[in-house]
Amino acid sequence: MPAETRTLPNDFLWGYATASYQVEGAVAEDGRLPSIWDTFSHLPGKTLDGKSGDLATDSYKRWKEDIALMKSYGVSAYRFSLSWSRIIPLGGRNDPINPKGIDYYRNFIQTLLDNGIEPMVTLFHWDLPQALQDKYEGFLSRDIVPDFVNYAKVCFENFGDIVKYWITINEPNVFSILGHCIGGHAPGRTSDRTKSPVGNSLVEPFVSGHNLLLAHAAAVKVFREGQFNKKKDSEICIVINANWGEPWNDSEECKKAAADFRVMAFEWFSHPVYVGDYHPRLRELIGDRLPVFTEDEINSIKGSSDYFGLNHYTTYLVKPRDKPVAENDWQSKLMGEHIEVSFTRPDGTEIGPKAGLSWVRPVPFGFKKLLEFLYSAYGKTIYITENGVICPEERYIPKEQALEDDFRIEYFQGYIDVIIDLQGKVPVGSYIIWSLMDNFEWQEGFTRFGVTWIDFEDDNKRYPKKSAGYIREFMRRTMVD
Repeated sequence: MPAETRTLPNDFLWGYATASYQVEGAVAEDGRLPSIWDTFSHLPGKTLDGKSGDLATDSYKRWKEDIALMKSYGVSAYRFSLSWSRIIPLGGRNDPINPKGIDYYRNFIQTLLDNGIEPMVTLFHWDLPQALQDKYEGFLSRDIVPDFVNYAKVCFENFGDIVKYWITINEPNVFSILGHCIGGHAPGRTSDRTKSPVGNSLVEPFVSGHNLLLAHAAAVKVFREGQFNKKKDSEICIVINANWGEPWNDSEECKKAAADFRVMAFEWFSHPVYVGDYHPRLRELIGDRLPVFTEDEINSIKGSSDYFGLNHYTTYLVKPRDKPVAENDWQSKLMGEHIEVSFTRPDGTEIGPKAGLSWVRPVPFGFKKLLEFLYSAYGKTIYITENGVICPEERYIPKEQALEDDFRIEYFQGYIDVIIDLQGKVPVGSYIIWSLMDNFEWQEGFTRFGVTWIDFEDDNKRYPKKSAGYIREFMRRTMVD
């Protein structure tokens, strides 16, 4: 594309994302009660560094500092999540609302707006109130639906007049697989009895996923029909993690394997939301382990997202499996024992350079194919709600070296270039980077995913990395009237 046309419209949203348990801390303050992540992260061996989000980046107390930091970065939007157990500490529809939680988020959102930053608010980013997990095993029970709807309604009523962009649920596919198949995330259920005494890795992810979709659709119905004060042109969606599956070679076998990977990896959720009911191929692959929607449920889920909320990090090469799946490799058993993913091409070269996490490689061409696929399939504007990378060895290198994060800059540039190149072909409404700051990265413990280096050993002091300034200046030049 010629340099003079490499622009984005001035209403394009860009900024950073976090999630409540990963940054807030203050887990027992102002009425908040435990979530499943409080419980899970305190169990021995569940996080790589043995730490939890008790303090995280202390953002509950340092929120004004964080907003000032974002303003200095020039962002137009900030995606964050509300803590269900801070707003309704026991979680249920008959449980009391915590006014301190409401006041905190109301002040936070209003201050974002006062600083010219559009809030993008996620209702559920995996930190389910522990009380509901104890009561009926959380999203494994349909009892979760009215409780989630009540929680959503409380949020809509208290923040709906100042929030334009709502997200019901973050990555239901990841929550279901990591929390109910491999046991690497809360609530930690799995068939691997070395990790958990409870769980069925080949059944529970589909039960959990089913109820997540029902909860999402029911909350959207309340949002669209509710009699609360709603901000003009407000929109709502579910956010799905979708990493592209590229055929390992041009054979029909590899193309079919890649198509099956995509069905299992993200069409599991996107097809019901944007087309209606589960993908027919998913039903073929899963059989009677996949729950069945009623006709009314199909109709309520179909069309329940105003745009496609996309979290994307990488691309995999996919081919038919030629070796048996290991006994405790429950994720491969769930995702399809007939397919195999890797980063290595037939000629031995890698699809992208190694990053700071084993499952991420920068692959911009896969991102382009994914965006084209999603828009062709669903015809919805796509909002990128997460995209990011950890630099090689970034977790272990000293601050001075980590601040020079050129690997991250190259990653961002490759992915933003795709968005620019697709202007006029695939409508993309936002580019939200994961993450604003280094934080508690779930089972990985404290990592370096952010554009702000956090000194976890010295009062969580914040230090902007080179990438923060680079993206600020790039977006300033790129966005035009």
